[in-house]
Amino acid sequence: MPDLKVRVFKGSDAQPTTTVTIPGGVLKIARNLVPQRALAALRDQGMDLDEIVRLSEQPEAKGKLVEIEDHSKGERVIISLE
Repeated sequence: MPDLKVRVFKGSDAQPTTTVTIPGGVLKIARNLVPQRALAALRDQGMDLDEIVRLSEQPEAKGKLVEIEDHSKGERVIISLE
C-alpha cells in the first residue's frame, strides 16, 4: 500500500516547508488519529479521507491526487500516494 504524502509550499517555493508522510501500512489506523479540525479542512476542500484510504488499497493508485492553492495565504498543498 502506498504512503500518503501531504506537502505544503509557501509562495512559489520549489521545496515544501512541511511534509507529512503517513505510511501506507498504518493509513487505516492513522485515519482515526487525524484531528477533527484537519478532517474539516480536507472536507472544505472537497477531500474525503475515508475515500483516500480506500483508494490507497488499489495497487494502481499512485501519484498526485489533488493540488490545492490558497492564493490569499500564498500556500499550495499537494496530496499524493507514493
